[in-house]
Amino acid sequence: MDKQIQIINTGPDYKKIYHDFIKSKCPDKWENVKQYLSKESMTLSDVLKVNNIIFVDRLSENQKFKSYDKETIFEILTYQKKHKLNNSQLARHFKLSRNTVTKWRRIFLL
Repeated sequence: MDKQIQIINTGPDYKKIYHDFIKSKCPDKWENVKQYLSKESMTLSDVLKVNNIIFVDRLSENQKFKSYDKETIFEILTYQKKHKLNNSQLARHFKLSRNTVTKWRRIFLL
């Protein structure tokens, strides 16, 4: 019998996405981001830093298209607790809406 291999989708491959994007759209920024893209796997903070380096000019334009999975939301809320930030401070740090942070806290921390 043939064995079928199941591939589990664990989310987007940010390394590949950013590598391809930088290669085609902005090769001049490669030196600034290669330390993040050379890692085995990218953390949330790595993704946010690379995103800021690439999209510094169009940051407000890209904000409306962000989405977060549960793992990322928990990481952000853990960051808030660890650094003793209120919702406004956390929202500013991650460039989120205060309402979004409040909603996440209401949903995930009750």
